[in-house]
Amino acid sequence: MTSIHQDQLRIQTSGRGFTELTESARQFAHACQVHQGLLTVFMHHTSASLILCENADEQVLRDLEGWMQRAIPDGDPIFRHTAEGPDDMPAHVRSVLTASSLSLPVVSGRLDLGTWQGLYLYEHRVAPHRRRVSLTLIGED
Repeated sequence: MTSIHQDQLRIQTSGRGFTELTESARQFAHACQVHQGLLTVFMHHTSASLILCENADEQVLRDLEGWMQRAIPDGDPIFRHTAEGPDDMPAHVRSVLTASSLSLPVVSGRLDLGTWQGLYLYEHRVAPHRRRVSLTLIGED
């Protein structure tokens, strides 16, 4: 029988950087008791995003952020939209280049990620923000 389960995460970020959501997604999938299905994770913001990235070596995340800073620098004069400061438009560009939603498989009742894969909220603003992420699991019991 097909079932649909939904929940929301409220995450307080500490500013630009990464917050791992892997364990929260695993716990949600386990609690739903769905044998097989698809977990959709959705970010409700335009200046933060979701990424699926290596979670074994934190240098990967540092390198990703270093590349983003080089490719999309805060205060770049090309940007006209600066209503909330020099990191405003760069945050929007970063979110467009990454993902606002991800689909993750659930197999045998468990989130089926690769050995070194982790789910992250990627905050693109310099200041701390409170972010909302929706989890929707559709599957067979």
